[in-house]
Amino acid sequence: MLDPRSLDALADRLAQALPPGMSQLRRELQDNFRVMLGAHLEKLDLVTRERFEVQAELLARTQARLKALEARLASVEQRQATRP
Repeated sequence: MLDPRSLDALADRLAQALPPGMSQLRRELQDNFRVMLGAHLEKLDLVTRERFEVQAELLARTQARLKALEARLASVEQRQATRP
């Protein structure tokens, strides 16, 4: 679910932030960063943007339908209240 390229880019940026004296450790630390970031991000139970947008659209349609049903119910209740 996570884009490996994004994870690699973030690990690269972290490795680049290391002081110059640690350049020989950079590759090892970069690999460790990648593993740690991946493990922690997986725990967050994230969803893709596409799935989020699908769910947001479904929610919007459901809210619109609920609003229409509430208006319809209010109309029926009003008719019932005005009956003799």
